[in-house]
Amino acid sequence: MNVAVITDWLGAIGVPPEVVSIGTEADATWCLLRDEEPDEEGNFGWEVFWREQGNRYDWARFTNEQVACHYLFGRLAWSQVARGAVGTLPTE
Repeated sequence: MNVAVITDWLGAIGVPPEVVSIGTEADATWCLLRDEEPDEEGNFGWEVFWREQGNRYDWARFTNEQVACHYLFGRLAWSQVARGAVGTLPTE
């Protein structure tokens, strides 16, 4: 999973698109940002956080795009489970 497909995956579990901001900071959203400059080894870092009233909450930093995307997906999938929007499949 990467930034090109994460919104599709989130949409598949019912996360509204206005809850996530990819590439820019926006209030009342989960943000997924890539560093503007690479580190000394040429790698970009990735940040995931909830932004509200200009502040960052539950901030996490990653050195890998895929790991950052999976982290964000996991956080939002859990919120869907907690509110009952996603659950286990019925058994026969």
